[in-house]
Amino acid sequence: MAAHERPVAKISIASPTSNPAPTLTPTPTPTSTPTPTLLERLATVLPNDTNFNIYHLSTPPTRTSAIYSAPPNTRPDRTYCENHFLAASISTSAKDHGAESKEVLVYAIEVLIYSTAYDSTFFVSKADSTGYMHHLALQKGTPSPLRNISATFLQHLVEQHQRPNIRCVISLFARAQDQYLFPGSVEYGGKHVLDDRGLVRWWCRVLDPLIDEAKASVSSKWAQVKGYLTIPGLDSHETLSYIPKGNPRNLSWTIGHPLQEISRHANDVPPRCLIPHYPDDPKARYLDELDDEITKGSDAGSGQWKSVRNIDQFWDMMAFRQECSAGRMVGFIWIVFTPKIQHEPAHAVKSDTQSTFMSNDSQPWDDTSFLGVPDGSSLPVTPATSFNASSQARPLSSPLKANDDFNEPPASQQSVQSAKPRPSKRKKLTGPINPREPRIKTENSSIKSEILLRPESTPYYLWKPEGRGQVIVDESGYKRVTELLLRLDFANLELATSSSRRWINEVRSSALGSMAEAWGHNVVGTKAVERVHVAGAAGVNSLNMGLVRKKRKAAPDESNISPPAKNDTIPAVNVLGASMIRKKAKS
Repeated sequence: MAAHERPVAKISIASPTSNPAPTLTPTPTPTSTPTPTLLERLATVLPNDTNFNIYHLSTPPTRTSAIYSAPPNTRPDRTYCENHFLAASISTSAKDHGAESKEVLVYAIEVLIYSTAYDSTFFVSKADSTGYMHHLALQKGTPSPLRNISATFLQHLVEQHQRPNIRCVISLFARAQDQYLFPGSVEYGGKHVLDDRGLVRWWCRVLDPLIDEAKASVSSKWAQVKGYLTIPGLDSHETLSYIPKGNPRNLSWTIGHPLQEISRHANDVPPRCLIPHYPDDPKARYLDELDDEITKGSDAGSGQWKSVRNIDQFWDMMAFRQECSAGRMVGFIWIVFTPKIQHEPAHAVKSDTQSTFMSNDSQPWDDTSFLGVPDGSSLPVTPATSFNASSQARPLSSPLKANDDFNEPPASQQSVQSAKPRPSKRKKLTGPINPREPRIKTENSSIKSEILLRPESTPYYLWKPEGRGQVIVDESGYKRVTELLLRLDFANLELATSSSRRWINEVRSSALGSMAEAWGHNVVGTKAVERVHVAGAAGVNSLNMGLVRKKRKAAPDESNISPPAKNDTIPAVNVLGASMIRKKAKS
């Protein structure tokens, strides 16, 4: 379908509760209802006349540890992280409860965005379903909309965080597990859990449309979009079977990994500098074990491992890890968006000097003033500080405290001042006590001011209002609501609806200002879906006459053969004739 023939999205902007629908009135503050770009996208890919409630939660860009280890005698890249959590729910029919319809979560996906001055990495941390999608009463043969929701959400994040001449990378590892985000959902009989092979194929089909749409777009800013697939323990021929069929996929997908291509360092750096360190990642756990060889060895300054000397040997050893060899297969997938013009790292951002970072950290939006995270780029970096990706050099004292030390009087004056008599104590208050009513703190002013003062565009990240969630929380609030979801129960429909209502209301209570009203929008699908033919469906299949084969003549039925007559004598012992007997030759 051409771009001008794209159907208009029917989006019902409404809260899932009984409150009236908020109108989309643009306001200059970030706390207003975001532009429904994501909602419009989802409406065009969801089945026609289907209703979904979409919940998008995110955090502002926060200073975090670098995901790539720095080479010896160099500083780790200045890295910021955004957390995005998208949940989709449906309304069950009244007959399922015997009363009014209730809302239940059916799908959720978590994406972590790591941004530096050189690239943006979109790491798919978790994705899970509850199995209650069949309550949507889709027609038989309609594809599941979960794949389209995942692909559309990732495409939206990439486009909203795309910076000029900066590479974008989507990274994930597919590992089959009964449940990731919805505890107890595996006990529900309607949940279909994919095995390891099916899960790898499913994610490849999810990411494949992103490659095709980026290449087909006329206004695409990417020079090349390519997918990579690595399955430890399988050769290239076996791995090729997991790539989606159709079209010349040899140009869109590559069997292997892009770690050397996407690295900004030279090829002669230690292999540990090429492998990202993601949370809850099989590669990260193996990296931590290999890094122990460096700290204990005598050649710690080189940053080289003893047992693994190059990146290819690392992947060969990954096939023997417990995550990859315990009877289940693990697939590592990347989608690399390469810009048409890519600056050299030296031109992408200013050098990380002390004056540059001191000026940046003095801004009120920086994490050093809001979250208390010190900036360690002003210290000299030694090989010991660049071993681990999580190791950041930290100053002995903050810059503000160092400046205050210059204004303090000399030690001699301090002794004189200490000898002076202290001022007299305050007078005791007398008179009647006028009590005042307690004031309830409804919102965190420090978090709200930090969100308002944070710039939308810096050399390290892009934080446009269209790319933010309906509700924005800080790191502690995000961790609290996600851990709450992991403590709920989705074993049956009654528990699932109760847990869904509790989690949705908990996030709404944590929202700031008008974000509570923007939490949750109803999206009505507009896509006409062609149903897949199901075996055994009603209908007449006419065969070509050339395909008709004549039936072979039936063999005679032995059951109808009459038994031999009684007078026929059948010998009980086989007797050989005299001509069949040969005498033994004399010796």
